[in-house]
Amino acid sequence: MSKIAIILPKYSCYGGVERFGYSLSAALAQHGYKVDFICAKSEVEPAEGVGLIKVGRYGLCRAGKLLWFVRAADKARKAGKYDLCISLGKSLNQDMLRIGGGPLEAFWNLSKRAWPEGMPRNIKMLRRRLAPVNALINRIERRQVESGAKIVCVSHRVREWMLECYPSLSPDRVKVVYNKPDLSIFKPMENAERVKVRSEQGLSADDVVISTATTNFALKGVATLIRTLPRLPENFILHIAGDRNPAKYKELANRLGVANRVRFMGRVDRMVDFYGASDIFVLPSFYDACSNSVLEALACGLPVISSKDNGSSYFLPSEQVIEDPSDHKQLAAMIENYAGKRTDIPFKWPENIPCGIAPYLDMISNMIG
Repeated sequence: MSKIAIILPKYSCYGGVERFGYSLSAALAQHGYKVDFICAKSEVEPAEGVGLIKVGRYGLCRAGKLLWFVRAADKARKAGKYDLCISLGKSLNQDMLRIGGGPLEAFWNLSKRAWPEGMPRNIKMLRRRLAPVNALINRIERRQVESGAKIVCVSHRVREWMLECYPSLSPDRVKVVYNKPDLSIFKPMENAERVKVRSEQGLSADDVVISTATTNFALKGVATLIRTLPRLPENFILHIAGDRNPAKYKELANRLGVANRVRFMGRVDRMVDFYGASDIFVLPSFYDACSNSVLEALACGLPVISSKDNGSSYFLPSEQVIEDPSDHKQLAAMIENYAGKRTDIPFKWPENIPCGIAPYLDMISNMIG
């Protein structure tokens, strides 16, 4: 029986890369591999057949904690004498590297647009450049690229960023496999159930719900979305899922006179109900490797608007992709145009685009031999 290790700091079902790691470990175990998940901590019980190796994450700062984890994880990898090691994040040695967030330099260049030009942005960028943890991440990232590991990116956009930031990287080494939602869970909601869910959330039949989901309100354009509301009819309501302090955004909504139309939902565990109550999903990201929430919303039959620097916009019609995520005037017009186009027809995933877990199982089988 072949032994496989997966490395990621957190074993959980909450969060995009964490859900993927859980699903991949479960699928590999179901296919007869002996699977160990090397992590710092776990939030859920392991999938059947998956062993957890918790190495902790200790230190006085972010850099110290990261350094502890990558060293401890590599020690566990060596001790386990695995036939294959798959890294889903930062690691020192691996046979397959899944790039779920993109290179740090691309992130810096694009994400800075989430802050206004001038002193706030300059201070933010200076702090990033001087942070020891970012120097460490850059070093680990370069080592991973130069390691010869098979690289799998979560979107074509991430692949473009990788090749731009690392010109010596051979394009043949970099594959693309998109995430794919669990279509047994994320699917168009029947009308009777939708009416029930909306009623439980205090919504009337006339309310038009714009939804978004993120744990980084600045990066994913929540301020832009709030600024669209004064330009939209009074019955347009914004629902925001995400476990983040909303104080600054509540203040913005108050200043614009739309506080009664913005609902901060906090952490939402039943995302299928969140999408089911919605009329349109909008994610004006300044930087996003491949938003799972966009793919889930599509699977649930929602019209979706996102930005060109979100990898999952690959699946959207060009007219539903916004060039400038800060352009609230254009975004408001797009929302009003597409809000009534919810469908009961499941989204059809392109057959020629690798998606989900199956391509990884094929690659792993070929690598192990």
